[in-house]
Amino acid sequence: MMAAGRGDFFRSLRTGLERRPAQPAPCRRPAARGRGSPGPDERPAGGRGRRRPPTSEASLTCGSRDPSCLEARRECHSVKPPPKENFVERLPPEILIKILSHLDASSLFSIGHVSKLFHRLASDDAMWRRIFMSEFGRHMWRPKSAAGAAAEAGDLSPGHWKMIYLRTVTGHDVNMWRRELRDISPYTGLPSQTEWVLRNLNVSWELTLRDSWGQESRLQHSRAFFFESSVIISWSRGSFASCHHISSIQLHGVRREAPRSPRVRPDWRSLILKVDMKTRPWHFLGRDRLIKLLHPSPGVIIGVWRGQSIVAFIMVCLHLHKLVEKSLLGSPACPYYEPEDRPPPSCDSDPAFGLHGFTLHFVLHNTGTEIMSGHFRQLSCGTVQSQRELVEVKVINKDNLSQHRSLSGNVKLPWKSEALEGAVENCCVMTLTLLDELLKPFWCVSSPVCVKMAKRPLDLDYGGEHFLMEHREPGGKVRMTLVWLKEQKQFFLVSLTVYISVSRVNRHLRRGDGCTMRL
Repeated sequence: MMAAGRGDFFRSLRTGLERRPAQPAPCRRPAARGRGSPGPDERPAGGRGRRRPPTSEASLTCGSRDPSCLEARRECHSVKPPPKENFVERLPPEILIKILSHLDASSLFSIGHVSKLFHRLASDDAMWRRIFMSEFGRHMWRPKSAAGAAAEAGDLSPGHWKMIYLRTVTGHDVNMWRRELRDISPYTGLPSQTEWVLRNLNVSWELTLRDSWGQESRLQHSRAFFFESSVIISWSRGSFASCHHISSIQLHGVRREAPRSPRVRPDWRSLILKVDMKTRPWHFLGRDRLIKLLHPSPGVIIGVWRGQSIVAFIMVCLHLHKLVEKSLLGSPACPYYEPEDRPPPSCDSDPAFGLHGFTLHFVLHNTGTEIMSGHFRQLSCGTVQSQRELVEVKVINKDNLSQHRSLSGNVKLPWKSEALEGAVENCCVMTLTLLDELLKPFWCVSSPVCVKMAKRPLDLDYGGEHFLMEHREPGGKVRMTLVWLKEQKQFFLVSLTVYISVSRVNRHLRRGDGCTMRL
């Protein structure tokens, strides 16, 4: 009976701590029966009787199968511990703001995501104004508008100074590396310090592979091969799935740097490229004894082990035009788009504006060497194809022998996996930079191409075998004619033609209805 009394006491104490109305105490097991009737777990006199099996829940809680007793016992076992009270949020707002005022901007921004209360307190204008003035000083703050006058008068919406601070630090960080990109190379028309800026900002590229079951795997790039107008990025470390099970590929630029200040967003992922592997056709590039190269999208190369469908490596060719902005200023879901600030041309002064004065920088290369490089000026649009959708720019004319170029070395694409390496013959990377008459990038391409045998001789001045190299995409296409000279054991580029879509020309020049290219 003493044990039963202690049980009733502790049960009543728990009920009081929970601040709930008093619950009826669960029924206890009835007292022992008569001398000749042993209890449920007792043995008969003599000690040799068989032990009874465990009794049911009803027999343990109550002598009879009373539903009220069963319900009382279930409530006893289902009692939840009382919720812990947050004593910090019970402090007055003035004390909390005083505590938060000792944090820096990065910590203050982070603690604003804890709760609604801390979000409101961490957006206090007085704290953010003090942080802004201490970091940027009085030299930067000059009210120039109605918002500035309201700032001086103190008539501001909540969170105004926080927004000013975040915009300022973002613009300050962007301006730091944009100053380094002002030096434009007259040869390529691109910033000459692009590689230096990318390496100085510690930018890397991350590949996200999604399989048919929705599982994602992220891979860090193994190597990056920089050239004057492009970069080839390779992923060869890690476990790759079967190429038939890859549903999509995403390429993100990632800035990996320890956050010394809130200006730096560590591990910020900016979407550069997204390829839907289920809807895009796969093109065959070439093969060697170990692998075959597949080309699902412009700029993307997938190496697959021969006789299997397992991916050995993935390479992506990226043009350096706006690559810093694409790697930093996009979001994880949306890529960066360059704002259009070009004024519309005057068609009355020059009806052929945008159809002449092109400059082309053209390179054939692989991961290690340049096979051919050329710079062509004062190019003009010629005839239009029969489909009346592409304009033609002849760069190297097959009838002009002085324009023909030789290709140094063999046309091949070296590759390297985690354990093996090799090279695929008759494959390379084409990087094209087409500048308009204002020497602004107009069409930029970096993509793999392969050499294919021509069905018939295309140039009667050469007696060797004729080959073709082509690149196609929605914005245009490139067509090259090559001749293999057995004596010299090298290719000659005898024809190079660039075709540009009319829609691209009109979009680049922002031509309206009254200023459209006449075909």
